Amino acid sequence: MVFRTLLRLTGSREHLEDLAQDVFLRLYRALPSFRGEALVTTYLYRIAVNVAQDEWKRRRRDRQSLVSISDDTSGWEDRLQHPGLNAEELLEEREFQELVDGQLQRLSHVERAVLVLYHQEERTYEQIALALGLPIGTVRTHLHRGRKKLREGIELARVEGRSVTKGAECKTNV
Repeated sequence: MVFRTLLRLTGSREHLEDLAQDVFLRLYRALPSFRGEALVTTYLYRIAVNVAQDEWKRRRRDRQSLVSISDDTSGWEDRLQHPGLNAEELLEEREFQELVDGQLQRLSHVERAVLVLYHQEERTYEQIALALGLPIGTVRTHLHRGRKKLREGIELARVEGRSVTKGAECKTNV
């Protein structure tokens, strides 16, 4: 849960283990002050979002560009995880995933966090609101705007011919 959330929020595997360790270290240090007003998972998501925000700030300072979650350092054997799919289907799926990941990284930090928590982590509006310290209406607004920007970015990339074929568009729930 923590690794997946951090991976989606930061878009990089580069420091993922260090970031996850930081999340659990912060949780351990904060447990004595935990009041139990929310679920521990909500508390954990809030910590993960804070760690991701710290990583974004560090990257901004270092002036590094955001990287897609695809791992170019792994061998080609590792990339063909589903032997049942043919090469063309795998390529289409990967291109679409890279396109979605790239567009996700273009969203504001809060829109990205809300989309990831809602769609990938299947959190409720209330849980997201607690985790991010936002009113529920604001969470819904960020979710709506984030979806719209993501959809428009994907459509624009298709028009510009960056990638994605018609078959891959049905493979996401965004």
